[in-house]
Amino acid sequence: MGQPLTDEERLTLKTGAFGAVFLVSNADPGMFAMVRESFAASGAMAGASGPVKEALTTGPLPRLPRDSALEVEAVVLPALGRAVGILRAKSPGDVAAYRSLVLAAADRVARAHRGVTPAEAEVIDRIRGALAEPA
Repeated sequence: MGQPLTDEERLTLKTGAFGAVFLVSNADPGMFAMVRESFAASGAMAGASGPVKEALTTGPLPRLPRDSALEVEAVVLPALGRAVGILRAKSPGDVAAYRSLVLAAADRVARAHRGVTPAEAEVIDRIRGALAEPA
């Protein structure tokens, strides 16, 4: 177990994870879909442990821009990259868990409603890229 995360670091992990799910659900909007998708996503979050679980289940919800998907992406994708960096520095054993949890939640959200659309698949690819090991 590495060093404990600060409140700001926990919020970064949460912004990345919750924001990724939000981006995918936004790729194919629809009220009923969003309700189902939020339930689907919560199942993936339940698999978290250690600092990742703590970050995702405590503290305030992240504030995401409401105006456009591009603005949300501009916040979320860098947060995912920073989250991976934070975990690599403080709790390297949790990097893979965070990455797979975010991707599983995003995938589950996409599948929860009529299967994965091309728009959702494209967003998931961008999320995967943001979570990738830095060069």
